[in-house]
Amino acid sequence: MQSYDSLAAVQAAIHSGAITLGHLVNTYLERIQATTNLNAFVEVFGDEAIEYARIIDKKIKDGKAGKLAGMVIGIKDNICYKDHQVTASSKILQGFTSIYSSTVVERLLAEDAIIIGRLNCDEFAMGGSNETSVYGPVLNAADHTKISGGSSGGSAVAVQADLCLAALGTDTGGSVRQPASFCGVIGLKPTYGRVSRHGIIAYASSFDQVGPITKSIEDAALLLEVMAGKDDYDSTASSVPVANYSGNLEFKGKARIAYLSEALNSEGLDPEIKASMQQNIDKLRAEGHVVEEAHFPYLDYVVPTYYILTTAEASSNLARYDGVHYGYRSDKAVDLETTYKKSRSEGFGLEVKRRIMLGTFVLSAGYYDAYYAKAQKVRRLIQDNLNQILSQYDFILLPNAPTTAWTLGEKIKDPVVMYLEDIFTVQASLAGLPAISVPVAEHSNGLPIGMQLIGKKFDEGNLLSFSKTLLNINKKA
Repeated sequence: MQSYDSLAAVQAAIHSGAITLGHLVNTYLERIQATTNLNAFVEVFGDEAIEYARIIDKKIKDGKAGKLAGMVIGIKDNICYKDHQVTASSKILQGFTSIYSSTVVERLLAEDAIIIGRLNCDEFAMGGSNETSVYGPVLNAADHTKISGGSSGGSAVAVQADLCLAALGTDTGGSVRQPASFCGVIGLKPTYGRVSRHGIIAYASSFDQVGPITKSIEDAALLLEVMAGKDDYDSTASSVPVANYSGNLEFKGKARIAYLSEALNSEGLDPEIKASMQQNIDKLRAEGHVVEEAHFPYLDYVVPTYYILTTAEASSNLARYDGVHYGYRSDKAVDLETTYKKSRSEGFGLEVKRRIMLGTFVLSAGYYDAYYAKAQKVRRLIQDNLNQILSQYDFILLPNAPTTAWTLGEKIKDPVVMYLEDIFTVQASLAGLPAISVPVAEHSNGLPIGMQLIGKKFDEGNLLSFSKTLLNINKKA
C-alpha cells in the first residue's frame, strides 16, 4: 500500500473507496512488526486499534466522524492513557497502568484519532539521544548506526519510518524539535501553556509541553487545534482562545526574520548546517522577506541555566517515586529507609539519578541563591532579550542542533558534551516561546538537516503558516 503524508490524503483515499481505515491500520501494524529493530514502539495496541478502525469506518460512512478520523497516531511513553501502561521508559514504573487519560489523549479520541501504541523515549524524557531508555535505544531509520534524537526519539522515528501518520512527543528543552530534525520530519513545540500538561509524567513542570510530530504542516496545525486550550485540570493551561490553525495556513505579506549571529557563527556548528542556514537566509531574501542579523549575548549561558532549573524541578517531581506509593519496589528492602534507597537506586537509570542529584544540590541550603535563584534571573534576561528581538521581527531563524544525528554510543558517556547539544533549542524553552523544526536539506552524510523557527507567544498560527512557506521554498530548490 502507498504511504500517506497527510490526513487529507488518507481521508481522500477512504472517501474514494481506495482503502478502509481498517486496511490502513493493518498496514501500519505490519510495518511496525517488520521494523522492530528500530525499537520505536514499546507497546502496540493492535487489537484495540483494529476495533477502533471498524467503529470509525462506520462513522465515516454515516457522516458522523470527527475531524481526526483517519489519523493513526502513536503517543510517547510519558503520556497517560486510561487502562494502558505508561512507564516513562523507566524500570521504576514498569507494569504501571494509568487510571485516567491525559487531556491531550481525551481530546484526540473525541475527534476519532486512533492511538496505535506507545513510543520509546529517554527515561523520564531526560536525554537527547534516546539512549537512556530502559527499553534500549531507538535507531534512526535513515541510518541504523545513528541515534534518533531525544527524548521523543520513538515518536520521530515512528513518523519517519511510516509506522503511523503522526505522533505526540513532549518538549522540555528541544525533545520534539531535535529528534524531528534528526529524522527529517516536522516537530512543533507550542507556547508554554498552550496545551494542557494534565496526565503528562512530569520532568520539569515550568518547561514541559506536548507537541505533535508529523510529515505535514497541515497535520501539525490540526493536532494543535484539537489539543490546545483551557483545561480545568491544569492551572498553567492558558485561556487564550484557540485559533483555526489548520484553516489559515497561507502566510500573507512578507515576514521580518532575525537570525542570531552568535548561533550562525558558533564554533561547534557543522559547516554544512551553517551553509544550509545561509542558503535559507538567501532564499527567504530572494522571496522578498526581510532577514537581518540580531544579537543574543546569552548563548553561553542558556545550557547551564536550563540544566540548573530543570534538574531542580526534576528533583522535586521525581520524589514521588519512592517504592511506597506505586511503581517499582526493591525486593531487598527491609524497612522504610531501605525501601526508599534501594527502590530509587535500582529503579532509576544513571542519567535520571545524575539529574536528581544535580537538582537536589542546586536546591540545597547554601547553594540555592548561588545557583537556582541566579539561574531564574538569567532565565528572565534570556526571555526579555528574545522578546525584545521578536518585538522587531516576526520570527527567529536558527539551527536545531550543531550537528546531524551522531553515532550510537558516541556521546552518551560524557554528559557535558551531551548537554551542549541542546544549545540551540533551550532558548525557546527558557522563554516559553513556540518553536518548530522544519526539514530543509540533506547532509552529505545522508542524514536530514532541519531548521528551527521561533515565534511570538501564542502566535502559533503565523509560525505554522510561515513554516509552510519555508518548507515550500526548500521543496522548490
